[in-house]
Amino acid sequence: MRYIATLILLLATLMSAPKMSVAQTSVADSTKYKYSIDVARKGAAGSGNSSVVLRKKGWWQEHSDATTRFRAEQLVVPGALFLVGTLGIGENAPMRGINCAVRDGMTTMRNGQYLHFDDYLQYLPVAGYLGFCVTRRIKAKHTVPERICVAAVTYISMTALTNALKYTIREKRPDTGARNSFPSGHTATAFAGAELVRSEYGLGYGIAAYTVATGVAFMRLYNGRHWLNDVLAGAGVGIISARIGYWMLPLNRKIFRMDRRKALVTTPMYYPEQNALGVACAMNF
Repeated sequence: MRYIATLILLLATLMSAPKMSVAQTSVADSTKYKYSIDVARKGAAGSGNSSVVLRKKGWWQEHSDATTRFRAEQLVVPGALFLVGTLGIGENAPMRGINCAVRDGMTTMRNGQYLHFDDYLQYLPVAGYLGFCVTRRIKAKHTVPERICVAAVTYISMTALTNALKYTIREKRPDTGARNSFPSGHTATAFAGAELVRSEYGLGYGIAAYTVATGVAFMRLYNGRHWLNDVLAGAGVGIISARIGYWMLPLNRKIFRMDRRKALVTTPMYYPEQNALGVACAMNF
C-alpha cells in the first residue's frame, strides 16, 4: 500500500504541474541542470507518509556515468600492489631477500640470452584500446573522442606518477645500478592499457590485455632490468592511472563540450623515459 500511495502522489504532482508543449519540454531537457525525482519518507516508520522531492543535479553528475564514478573499492588492487612494492625499497627492505632470489633465478634462466621485445609489447594493450575504435563489431561504453581523451589523461598521469617516484626514491637497478628502478615504467604502461581495455570492452578482452601486461612485467625481471617489487608497484601505478583517466572524463566532457554533436579533443602526450612526444586529437562528427 505504501508504494501505491507513493505512485498516486507522484502522478498527482505531475498532473498539477504547469502544462508544457513538446518544444518547451525539449528546451527544458537541454538546460544546464537536470533534475532527479526522489521519494523522501517522512514521519514514523510505517506511517506511509511520503513526499516527492526534486533534487537539482550539478554539472559533474550530469556529465558522469557508471564507469566514471569514483568508488573506494577501485583503490584496493592498485593500492595493495603499490604497498607491497614499497616493501622492497632499500638495502635492508623486508623484500630484499625475495628480490635477490628472483634476480638470481632469472639470471640462471636467461643464461646470457636477453630478449627485448618488451620494449614494444608494453604498448600493445593501449594499441588495442585505441585500435578497437575503428571497428563497430566490438561494443564500447564511450565514443571515440572520449576513449582518446581517457587514454591521454591516463598516460599523462602514469608518466607523471612514474617519473616523480623514480627520481624521488632513486632506487638502484639490479643490472646497471642507475637510480631510476622504482617503479617499472614498462609495467605501468602495459597495466594502464590493460585496465583501459577491461573497463571499456569487458572482462573477456581485459583478460587478454592483462595477460600481455603480465608478460611485460615478467620480461622486465627476465632481462634483469627491475626488482620484483618494482614491477608490482608499476602495475599498481598503471591501474590507478587508468582509473584517473575515467574519473576525469566528466570534467573533460564539460571542458571540450563532448556532450554536443560535434566535439574536438586535443591533448599533448610526453614520455620522458622513451624521449617521445606526441599529440592525441579526435573530432566527433
